Amino acid sequence: MQDAINKATALVEAHEYVRRFNGKAIVVKVGGSIMDQPGDLKSVVSDICFMSAVGMRPIIVHGGGKGITEAMKQAGLEAQFVQGRRYTDERTLAIAEHVLVNTINQQIAEFITELGHRPMRLHSLASCAVFGKRLFLEGDGGRRIDIGFVGEVDWVNADLLDAVTEANYIPVIAPIARDASGGKLNVNADSVAGHVAAAVKAEKLILISDTHGIRLSDDPDDLASHLTKQKIEGLIETGVIQAGMLPKVEASFTALGGGVAKAHIIDGRIKHSSLLEVYTGKGIGTEIVL
Repeated sequence: MQDAINKATALVEAHEYVRRFNGKAIVVKVGGSIMDQPGDLKSVVSDICFMSAVGMRPIIVHGGGKGITEAMKQAGLEAQFVQGRRYTDERTLAIAEHVLVNTINQQIAEFITELGHRPMRLHSLASCAVFGKRLFLEGDGGRRIDIGFVGEVDWVNADLLDAVTEANYIPVIAPIARDASGGKLNVNADSVAGHVAAAVKAEKLILISDTHGIRLSDDPDDLASHLTKQKIEGLIETGVIQAGMLPKVEASFTALGGGVAKAHIIDGRIKHSSLLEVYTGKGIGTEIVL
């Protein structure tokens, strides 16, 4: 009996948030080690389908860096990184596109279909919603560093995404962008998610990975539940935030600058973490605001 009462209590708490977010777009970026665990990935996708079922308009952006690295290894190629960015030649781009589009994007779409919802795969081999331009890094003395077919987001087709979600489809976006000449560019998935959230004026951006959120020190329990942009900038300057967390906070800043109310960094290994973040008062992970 108590278990049933607890479930009813949770539903009552969620009711307020279901009403508040009805009809609102939400962008969910899925990445990290859960991409390699079909059970964890399907659980995350199930939560996203629940959001759709109760009236939200979710959009999925996915990564796949580990899968790309493994596929490159099998092809006899060694991944090379420049300032944290994967150097991408033509062979690397072809492998990245195959892994992201034909494997990961397809798998997520199949999970959505199995759960009784309708996916819309948006990627470089069909209908593309994200367009970019070549990204050059800055080296010593202001020199420009070429890292191959790596891009940054230039434009997002928000009209297409709005039409798809309003028709009750769930967009699934792979982070390979098209450029102005029709070429293809490998783009950081966190960055794609931030730009997509800004373009569609999403209510929230949720970045799901294998980290609990932003830590304020080396202590694993020193987790920040709420941070402002100014506070995060200070943590970057002092070196507390670095490496793999930087693209996530930069994506959050992009989204917030585009009018998104909140960004969240959460751990997808925790069961129903995205629902706990959206539909409860306490939430989980780190919430970021301006």
